[in-house]
Amino acid sequence: MGKPTGFLEYKRENSQEIAPKERIQNFNEFHIPLPLEKQRQQGARCMSCGVPFCQAGVMIGGMASGCPLNNLVPEWNDLVYLGNWEEAYNRLTKTHCFPEFTSRVCPALCEAACTCNLDSEPVATKANERAIIENAFATGLVKPCPPEVRTGKSVAVVGSGPSGLAAAMQLNKRGHKVTVYERNDRVGGLLRYGIPNMKIDKKIIDRRVELMKAEGIEFVTNANIGENVSADELMKKYDAIVLACGASNPRDINVPGRDAKGIYFAVDFLKATTKSLLDSNFEDRKFISAKGKHVIIIGGGDTGNDCCGTSIRLGAASVTMLEMMPQPPVERAANNPWPQWPRVLKTDYGHQEAIAVYGKDPRVYTTTVKEFIQNKKGEVIKAVLVKLESKKDEKTGRMMMVPIEGSEQTVKADLVLIAAGFLGAQKYVTDAFKVELSPRTNVATKPDQYATSVPKVFTAGDMHRGQSLVVWAIREGREAAKEVDEYLMGYTNL
Repeated sequence: MGKPTGFLEYKRENSQEIAPKERIQNFNEFHIPLPLEKQRQQGARCMSCGVPFCQAGVMIGGMASGCPLNNLVPEWNDLVYLGNWEEAYNRLTKTHCFPEFTSRVCPALCEAACTCNLDSEPVATKANERAIIENAFATGLVKPCPPEVRTGKSVAVVGSGPSGLAAAMQLNKRGHKVTVYERNDRVGGLLRYGIPNMKIDKKIIDRRVELMKAEGIEFVTNANIGENVSADELMKKYDAIVLACGASNPRDINVPGRDAKGIYFAVDFLKATTKSLLDSNFEDRKFISAKGKHVIIIGGGDTGNDCCGTSIRLGAASVTMLEMMPQPPVERAANNPWPQWPRVLKTDYGHQEAIAVYGKDPRVYTTTVKEFIQNKKGEVIKAVLVKLESKKDEKTGRMMMVPIEGSEQTVKADLVLIAAGFLGAQKYVTDAFKVELSPRTNVATKPDQYATSVPKVFTAGDMHRGQSLVVWAIREGREAAKEVDEYLMGYTNL
């Protein structure tokens, strides 16, 4: 702890953000990092706690408290303060494969668990992480490190999202020959096509993929296992297989008029937007236009927020986000103490932009769609909304959100985006490998293990644990790689 009084002397200072009305003119990242000297001061605020929950990654109150990767947060925060950027990079990468990803898209579980939350603001750990990795790239510390010895074993990783990439990196580091199969035209999974460019510039993914290629990892795109590539072929060719295909079944809604044109799953909307941006800077017009449209987004999580920011950039006339649950409190409730994850109101970038453009918060709470109204062409033109209230179900005893009679309201709706989450692995992939599923349609394994019901086939990420965060996907990829390595070699040093 280089600065024992740092948390008393320095206030938290965040990176600057380009103003909402300016940043919505493009799909570029809009956070401007602090100069390194100022970032060093932020490192000085870390107190080197006796019990650092920031790196715990344990479940408290039903949610994770601290980093699931068990990053050595106090250590590299202190090294940031000392200006020892090389050693900070070394400590960070002992536990982390892709700090450049999480420092952009992670909700910062580490900061939520920071002890400074008790009477101040948390240490700017996420920004410190970004400063470490970006400085490492800028100064040449990040370079290809192919293994000196190969084991003669080969592994196929199916899926190139964060869990698949993490598993591939670790297995290749061990000396196994790794090939990653991706069904899309570009590597990255939901990092590529599920998260908009303004949250993570796709050049950041490309930069890392090129490094992985230089380390000996092979990538095969447009390879859809179970359709144009045979699972049996992979089973014969490789010594082990890791399934990391994500939880790719979007949750639908069942209301009258759902079949109307102009209603899309959020993931299809976001993918089409990013692909058109990357392919042609939107000149091919192969995206779902929101220009001049009244957009209804069903779901208020991160994906809903991404749809909001994307719709605004595409010129939407209005954006309304429907959330079934009541508005969270502004401050922690008494039953939600530190170091639990704070269940409080969060105004994210898309909400900020909607407020700036339309003059109001786009979120409407305790509300859902009762019906969609179509025109003669079968296009959605209106949505009938209904308010909800919490009531106990007489059969199950559970509290349920139920419609309030007479609360219906009809609003304009030219484009509807369903961002209600995902339900599990896609059946054609799991059928191709004949793996058993859990009741939630994720790939089944024994508790805290990654081997499936089929010999030499393993799984990781959302396909295994269900829809979750990028940081959990990386954790799962690393843990699965360890288990695969032990299966192949009889022991593991990962």
